[in-house]
Amino acid sequence: MKIAELSTSSFIRLSVLAGSIVCGLAACTQQAATPKQDAASPAASQQVAASATPEQAAGGKRLVLAIKGEPEQGFDPVKGWGRYGNPLFQSTLLKRTEKLDIVGDLATDWKLSEDGKTWTITIREGVKFADGQPLTADDVVFTYEQGKQSAGVLDLTELEGAKALSPTTVEITLKQPHITFVNSLASIGIVPRHAYKDDYAQNPMGSGPFRFVNWTKGQQLVIEPNPHYYGNKPAFERITFLYTSEDATAAAARAGQVHMAVVTPATAGNVPEKMNRLVVDSVDNRGIMFPMVPAGQKTKDGKAVGNDVTADPAIRRAINIGINRKQLTEGVLGGYGTPAWGVADNLPWDNPEQRLPDGDVEGAKALLDKAGWKPGADGIRVKNGKPARFTMIYPAGDNVRQSLAVAVADMFKPLGIQADLGGKSWDEIYREQHASAVLFGWGSHDPVEVYRLYNAKFAGVEAYNAGFYNNETVARHLEAAQAANTPEASLPHWKNALWDGTTGAGMKGDAAWAWLVNLQHIYFVDKCLDIGPRQIEPHGHGYPVTWNMQDWKWTCQ
Repeated sequence: MKIAELSTSSFIRLSVLAGSIVCGLAACTQQAATPKQDAASPAASQQVAASATPEQAAGGKRLVLAIKGEPEQGFDPVKGWGRYGNPLFQSTLLKRTEKLDIVGDLATDWKLSEDGKTWTITIREGVKFADGQPLTADDVVFTYEQGKQSAGVLDLTELEGAKALSPTTVEITLKQPHITFVNSLASIGIVPRHAYKDDYAQNPMGSGPFRFVNWTKGQQLVIEPNPHYYGNKPAFERITFLYTSEDATAAAARAGQVHMAVVTPATAGNVPEKMNRLVVDSVDNRGIMFPMVPAGQKTKDGKAVGNDVTADPAIRRAINIGINRKQLTEGVLGGYGTPAWGVADNLPWDNPEQRLPDGDVEGAKALLDKAGWKPGADGIRVKNGKPARFTMIYPAGDNVRQSLAVAVADMFKPLGIQADLGGKSWDEIYREQHASAVLFGWGSHDPVEVYRLYNAKFAGVEAYNAGFYNNETVARHLEAAQAANTPEASLPHWKNALWDGTTGAGMKGDAAWAWLVNLQHIYFVDKCLDIGPRQIEPHGHGYPVTWNMQDWKWTCQ
């Protein structure tokens, strides 16, 4: 949405709310910094000054990166570390290529039984952890059993058990067929049974390409090559990750103190002389989750469920075709994004057939007229005495989601729909998410996200099916996908869950969400640093760029 296309009131509100995003449009408004983020603070200055030595600035054998991605819970795969990319310190059984094909990492062979419940996996011989101790099938079993018992974000609820058949053979049994478990094999790093202690997350050790050196929380992480790694040897003797604010990161890039920096649309135009701008497509999406049932229900713990307005499919479909996604990518993301039509755009399990054209204001009005939503005196439509008005909430500290909420709410107005916006803490969002529309973000290399977002069995479970969506036909397609014997065989069922020609969770069907945009991830990269091919990146700007970091090379003398 170019500035000239915004209404005066909309632009004023975007200027107040969007912070640095408006700088990307008008080059004037600066995001307010919290004490932790203040680029001028002594801590921020010391981070950069202490880490960027002349040798590093010249390339040499050391890298300095400012790409975000510091894990709050530390570097323990059992607690979720590495689920959005390479776990650095640990090996995984399988891994994904730049085209997202699944290939072996630790595993040299893997087979799924005909009943879809037992994986038999052969692992490499002679693999060692960074301390020189051998990695065996017992370590794999230990990792998966620990993951099953962990209360972290790792979901191994379908795991029945794991056992070692030999030092190099593992058998993993599931409670029922669950083809997306293959993605757990590609994301869970293997931890050492002999060295897994209470402080492992702060002192990780594995058989991956890098070994842990030290971590100063909120400031930096230092890693070095693992001398026992079985794959390609990293070209750099030391890599430092700086955990700086957006302003400090941009300043460090301009000063030549880092070799790679993650940047925002607001700062992407000012490319440092010795760096290139790299723009990477992603499925790091943003969309509106709608409560799907009428108001009046409650969860077991007393949270309100349902909304009488968004429960009407005409409202959801009108919003889906009435908003203009291209304007959102231009006006809010500064052009660094793409329209989003679903949670898995352009991935193999996406179904483009479920898409409808957007920006069709007249079509949206006609749809609402037909459904009995009549324009009121104040411009807000009314049906059976109830106005087309609902609350839409977003994380208060997220400028992009805030700006999207403001812009989308303005797009609702010509349709006769009113969204009352509210910035909330995550605790508040989780309390209100079943009765209010929420601007969420998702995006993964794993189709299990489709399974959880649109499956009635996940209604009210964390933030997955927060709107209590329930379509029995869609559920059958989802279960058929999980029961498939190969990932390839599951693809038609994932597609049918979104649209099977008659029904589905996508735009042509129930319109359970209004997906808005996919972010493009933006980096400044030293002209001498070759980071190889890029994947379509998942949710979580920054860290996924490291998926092939062991293959990065310095190209200058």
